[in-house]
Amino acid sequence: MSRETLSIVTILTCGLVTYGLRLGGLLLADRLPKRGRVRAFMDALPGTLLLSLIAPSVVANGIWGGVATLFTALCAIKTKSPLLSMLVGMAIIAAQRYVTRSC
Repeated sequence: MSRETLSIVTILTCGLVTYGLRLGGLLLADRLPKRGRVRAFMDALPGTLLLSLIAPSVVANGIWGGVATLFTALCAIKTKSPLLSMLVGMAIIAAQRYVTRSC
């Protein structure tokens, strides 16, 4: 199998798996409990997944990662704008990297 064919098969397979998971979630949504421990776990899951994506970047960027996270959180609380909040955090890290490389 050529590289091009393998790439196309891989992309199509990833797409099928992704949409299969989404369809499975839609079909199982009615069967999930409406209250109890499992429901509390399901409600907390998005926040924990987001934290698991953010924490390594914060640690990798050291003190500036913490500063950027703090200002991102403050901006999110104040403006309720996820896009603006992300831009604030990215701008702080970009400025820190620019200053560090310039010196």
